[in-house]
Amino acid sequence: MTRSPTNTTVMGVIALELSAGRMPQRAALPPSQASELAGRLGRDLAQLAPQVRELDLVLAAAHFDPAEALRPGWPLHQRLRELHQRAPGRNQGARVIAFGADEAGDVPLPFQADATLGGGQLRVLPFLLSGEDHHTVSEVAERLEEVLLETGMAQADTALLAQQAFGAQIEHARYLTVHDLAAMTAMQYDHGGLGALWPVIETALMAPESEQWLDAPPEPLLRYANGEAHIALFEPAAWRARYAPQEATDERLERAYGYFQARQQQIAAVLEAHGIPVTFAHCPGKADARETLKS
Repeated sequence: MTRSPTNTTVMGVIALELSAGRMPQRAALPPSQASELAGRLGRDLAQLAPQVRELDLVLAAAHFDPAEALRPGWPLHQRLRELHQRAPGRNQGARVIAFGADEAGDVPLPFQADATLGGGQLRVLPFLLSGEDHHTVSEVAERLEEVLLETGMAQADTALLAQQAFGAQIEHARYLTVHDLAAMTAMQYDHGGLGALWPVIETALMAPESEQWLDAPPEPLLRYANGEAHIALFEPAAWRARYAPQEATDERLERAYGYFQARQQQIAAVLEAHGIPVTFAHCPGKADARETLKS
């Protein structure tokens, strides 16, 4: 589980695997149900790591696409951290705090999911564990990293509460560290033919100041640096020289070039879903594309 040495927090999610084609009826829970779900989350986690009881637990009782939880700077968890710092009751013992919709059912902006990323079968609810004792936080983080992926299924009453409260058909409800979620996403991308892109996303998450290339034909050429992804936009002749020097017929070249352009757009859409800005850099025929992306 990702831990911050300065804020003494650890990050995780409740992952809800939905029945195919059945999105939840509600985007976020009202205060009473949000608090009840947070309480059951705390109980379940404490059964796996008893020292959880010594930490504040902060839950966003709103569901998101996994890509929204896997963005540089961890913005969903950062919002929780900021709200936790303003919550009353500090220094009065461990607290269980939940945020969601208001009494009227309106969802505040910090917890409004990206509408363009709806429809997936996995939705996640971010949570934080926070404490002043670095040793306790470290031990809880290490314990949850060890056990959640294998034994982190939510208790039956917790899953039932989530199903009823969100108006969802839930196949499985489980707890994951953000590292677990990243590993699962990497595996899904690999199975979906996007495995070559994951190192770029992982760099943006774990080492955002670093540089990472995707330079593996027939994939588009891409450079991640300074928090942005730059994709080479080849003219047809430059694309042919790099990707299809053996193709002979115009029809085959046109079809292959069309597939390549579609692949560029797919990769750009995945990166943007993860909150990584994308720009296209024009690469004329005789230019060195790698040098163009560095400039």
